[in-house]
Amino acid sequence: MAKLEELGRIMARTITVIHGHPDRADTHLCHALGTAYADGARAAGHIVREIRIADLDFPLLRNEDEYSGPVPDSLTESYAALSEADHIVIVFPLWLGTLPALTKAFFEQVFHRNTAFEDRAGGFPRGRFTGRTVRLVVTMGMPAFFYRLWYRAHGLKGFERNVLAMVGMKPLKAVLFGGAGAADEAKRKGWLARMEELGRKGV
Repeated sequence: MAKLEELGRIMARTITVIHGHPDRADTHLCHALGTAYADGARAAGHIVREIRIADLDFPLLRNEDEYSGPVPDSLTESYAALSEADHIVIVFPLWLGTLPALTKAFFEQVFHRNTAFEDRAGGFPRGRFTGRTVRLVVTMGMPAFFYRLWYRAHGLKGFERNVLAMVGMKPLKAVLFGGAGAADEAKRKGWLARMEELGRKGV
């Protein structure tokens, strides 16, 4: 029994869940999906921290000096939550093919030049978030297969490759919930159950 308990502690992960919907209202599917994941993760013994971007007050990044400077004071706790996590879950709605402006602005401010990268002699800078996995959870009005096949999921792939992978994170397969606006109660319950199960597994 002691060995099983020790194994459970080893498998427990430190997880940061980012609620990326820019609206503070709790009525959105994104908030419910993120909460379901967090609840499942906590029930399984994982350490979970949650960030609600809509509740944060931070400036927009406007010039090179700001990008090279420190993370804004209002985001230092968020930066710490990302830095200390083994696994990061980012939940957001698809707007105009990619992240909402406020959600992207958050990542622009926490991934500054000196906080997200470290210089290497004779080579490209290395991301400071190496070794962390990340799961994207995206809701959208169109069918998910249509976004992948017709639009080639360019906005999503750009965020994975040009932001997350660049700072050292290892993106996992994204979960796309299409037709969100037309989904009935039974389908939504199924989606929430899926998120809770991913949370229990810590992936």
